[in-house]
Amino acid sequence: MKKLLVLALAVSIMMIGAVALAQDNMGQSAPTKAAAAPLKSIKGTIKFDGDKATFVADKDQKSWDVMNPEALKGHDGHHVELSAHVYADKGAIHVMSVKMLK
Repeated sequence: MKKLLVLALAVSIMMIGAVALAQDNMGQSAPTKAAAAPLKSIKGTIKFDGDKATFVADKDQKSWDVMNPEALKGHDGHHVELSAHVYADKGAIHVMSVKMLK
């Protein structure tokens, strides 16, 4: 009888752990993360300070840190249109493509 009670208790604890793990992972799927950093087209100017790149948007003059500055090498001071993932909570962008503007 004791063995049966211990077995039932062990199964119950495992089930509670599985339910807690499933709840913890809810909302962490790829579409949710992608929605947090949408791909946008933005116009502005590139500024380099050493290896660090900053993008200043035309629309609101907001400065964005560039997560992958190597994508903008050779564009220091240029007016460009970027296709980039925007991380508003971090004040950063991840550049996908660059197009020079006149």
